[in-house]
Amino acid sequence: MLPLETILQDKQVEYEIIQHTATIRTAKEGAALLGIEIGQTAPTLVLRSEKAFFALILSGARGRIDMDNISSLLDREKLKMATPEEVKQVTGFTVGSVPLVGHSLPCIIDRMLSHHPFVYGGTGSPSSTLKIKPADLERVNRVVAFFE
Repeated sequence: MLPLETILQDKQVEYEIIQHTATIRTAKEGAALLGIEIGQTAPTLVLRSEKAFFALILSGARGRIDMDNISSLLDREKLKMATPEEVKQVTGFTVGSVPLVGHSLPCIIDRMLSHHPFVYGGTGSPSSTLKIKPADLERVNRVVAFFE
């Protein structure tokens, strides 16, 4: 059982772990593989400020991220994408496999995800995807901000 499954069961969350053989590298690949809308894909990106790290969970339908907007939401100086080494160090996972749940970072969640009954994202393993309701995703993570 994946560590995130323990968290989800403890919080009584309805979820599904979808196993697949293909590695998903982009939202477009994930949507095609899972037969879902691109907006339902929810990659977890790791951002860093001078003093802290954050998990940004966003809709795959989003284009570029306005880092200045997210920095001001958090009242932080310039936020940047964490390096692959930093991602591994602070989450224990590699870039592309950071789970939606169980990484312990404060979260910033994209409001676009709430337009879907379920969203799909990382489990910590490149060969599986988590299916979860957006409200449950918010409930089980330490959400510090939402962005539009």
